[in-house]
Amino acid sequence: MEPTALWKRILILFVCGWGIFAAIPNAFYARVERHNDAVLAIEAAGGVATPEQEAARAEWPSFLPSALMNLGLDLRGGAHLLAEVRVEDVYKTRMDALWPEVRDTLRDLRDQVGAVRRAPSPDGVLQVTVSNPEGMAAAVEAVKGLGSNVVSLTGVGQSTIDVTSEGSDIVVQLSEAEKQATDERTMQQSLEIIRRRVDEAGTREPTIQRQGTDRILIQVPGIGSAQELEKLIGQTAKLTFNAVVSRTADAGANAGPRNVLLPSQDENGIYYVIEESPVVSGDELVDAQPSFDQNGQPAVSFRFDTTGARKFGDYTANNIGKPFAIVLDEQVISAPVIQSHIPGGSGIITGNFTVEDSTRLAVLLRAGALPAEMTFLEKRTIGPELGQDSIDAGRIAAVIGMIAVSVFMIACYGVFGVFANLALLINMALIFAILSLIGATLTLPGIGGIVLTIGMAVDANVLVYERIREELRQSKSPGRAIELGYERALSAIIDANLTTLITASVLFVMGAGAVKGFAVTLGIGVVTSVFTAIFITRLIIEFWMRWTKPKTVTV
Repeated sequence: MEPTALWKRILILFVCGWGIFAAIPNAFYARVERHNDAVLAIEAAGGVATPEQEAARAEWPSFLPSALMNLGLDLRGGAHLLAEVRVEDVYKTRMDALWPEVRDTLRDLRDQVGAVRRAPSPDGVLQVTVSNPEGMAAAVEAVKGLGSNVVSLTGVGQSTIDVTSEGSDIVVQLSEAEKQATDERTMQQSLEIIRRRVDEAGTREPTIQRQGTDRILIQVPGIGSAQELEKLIGQTAKLTFNAVVSRTADAGANAGPRNVLLPSQDENGIYYVIEESPVVSGDELVDAQPSFDQNGQPAVSFRFDTTGARKFGDYTANNIGKPFAIVLDEQVISAPVIQSHIPGGSGIITGNFTVEDSTRLAVLLRAGALPAEMTFLEKRTIGPELGQDSIDAGRIAAVIGMIAVSVFMIACYGVFGVFANLALLINMALIFAILSLIGATLTLPGIGGIVLTIGMAVDANVLVYERIREELRQSKSPGRAIELGYERALSAIIDANLTTLITASVLFVMGAGAVKGFAVTLGIGVVTSVFTAIFITRLIIEFWMRWTKPKTVTV
C-alpha cells in the first residue's frame, strides 16, 4: 500500500484536530453564549464590567474557541411576523407633496385658467379644479412638465406622472411605471429599516425577507413575544418639528388652510393646531439616544445634520417664547416653549416616557421612519420550551441514527466498520466546526440535514469497502487491494456526492428560511463526508496496517 505523503498526513491530522477543537464550544452552548454576551457588553462599555459580566466572562476560558452556531427560531424560540406594507400610502404622500408645486405652476397661468383649488379626490390622486376650462390644455401641459423620467429599467422614457382632464378638473396620479418603481423602492426601504431596527435591538440572526410583492417575513430568535417585536418594528416613527398655531380642547376645531389638527399624546382632550409643513423632519436626524431631562425623567436626546441644524437654529432664534410641537406619527408628544436660541442642532425630547419607552423611541429614530404603514397578517410567538423540545428530539434522532449506522457498519465490515465509525464522529465535528466558523443558523430542518448526512456519510466507505472485497477475491495482497479499492471507487464517490451537492446548491439559491437551513447543513455534510471517507479512513487504515502488519485482511 502506497504510504500517504508526509505533508498530506500532517494536513489531514491538522484539519481533524481543528474540527474537534472548534466544535467543542457547541457542547457547552449556554456557558459559551453567556461568555460571548459578556465580552461584547464589556467591549461596548469601554472595558468597564459589572460583577455579573465578569462572572459570565469567566465561565469559559479565553484561550479556547468561542464561536457558536446560531440557533434558529424553531430551536431558540422567538417571534414570527408576516407584515403587509401599505404601498398605497406612498402614492398619497407623493400627491400631497406635489400639490404645492401644481398650485404654484398654475398660478403663473392665472390669466388662462382663472382661480385654482384642490378638489376632494381618492387617496393617491390629485384633483385640481380651475375656474376657466378654456385654458385647460395649457394647464395640463404645464402640470405635465412637473414630471420626470421614471428611474427604473422597465420605465425608461416614461414620465413619473399621468395628467388628464375631466371637465374643469385636472387629474394627476403616478404613472403605472412609476408605481412599480415606487413599490420596489418602498419595499427595499422597508426591509432595510426593519433590519436596522432589529439590529439596534441586539437580537441574533434575524430572518427578514420579502414575500411576494408587498409582504415581509420577520423572524427574530430570542425575542420575548410577537407583540414585543410588533411594537419595535410596527411603528412608522415619522418625526417632525412643526410650528404651533394654537391649542384647543375642541376635537372638531377648524385648523384652517395649510394647518392640521393633531391630538396631544400626554394631555387628554387637548389638541394642537400646527402648520402642515414641518420646520425640520426626522430625515435630518443623525443620532438619537435615551437620556434624562433636568428633572431626572426619561427623555430622548437628538442631533440633526448640518442642514437640519441650520433650520432648527434659525427657527428657535426667530421664535423665542413660542411653542414648538414635536410630532411623532400624527401625535404631538411634546410642545415646549422655546426659551432661547438653540444652536448646534441638538436638543431633547421630553414627555411621559418610561426608560423602556425612551430607549425604544431612540432606536426607532436612529433606524429611520418607515415609508409606509404595515398591517400584520400573522403573528406567532414560539416559546423557548418548544425550541428545547425540538433540540432534544433532533439530538435523539441523531444519536439513534448514528448508533444504527455504526452497528450496521461493524456488522457488515468488522474492524473496517469501526474505522468508518471513527471517521463519522470526526465528520460530525467538522460539520459543527464549519457551521460555527461561518456563523450559520441551525434550524430544525438543518438538524434533519445533519441526520441525513449521518446516513450518507458511510456511503463512500461502503463503495470503497466493496471495491476492496472485489480486489481481495482476485487474490490481490491486502495493501494492493486497499489501494486499488480507493482508486477505483473514487469516481463513483465524486459523481454521487456531486449530484447531491448540486441539489443542495439549488435548494439554497431558490429556497428560503428553513429550506436554506437544510441546504446549508446538507451541502457542508456532503463536503465533509467525502473528505473523511477518502482521506481520514484511508489514513486510519494505513496506520492500522503499519501497526498490525496483517498477512490477510477480511472486509
